[in-house]
Amino acid sequence: MKLTIITPDKLAYEGDVTAVTVPGSAGSFQILKDHAAIVSTLDDGKVIIKDISGDHVIIIKGGVVEVKDNNIIVLAEGIVQE
Repeated sequence: MKLTIITPDKLAYEGDVTAVTVPGSAGSFQILKDHAAIVSTLDDGKVIIKDISGDHVIIIKGGVVEVKDNNIIVLAEGIVQE
């Protein structure tokens, strides 16, 4: 799967991942390969990224996530910590 995290200022992350956990407005949820297409609003919180080199955490300030055809795009209002 390909993950892209974008803020109004910069491209915060781009790469291949095996799983992503995002802070959905109705609660955190995990995205795995072949996840159903979805668009969801995001709260402030941790985006947990799993890739071949391990786990990474990016703390965002809200936003939106779109998942379609194993492409994940997170449009974050801002990044608190990478």
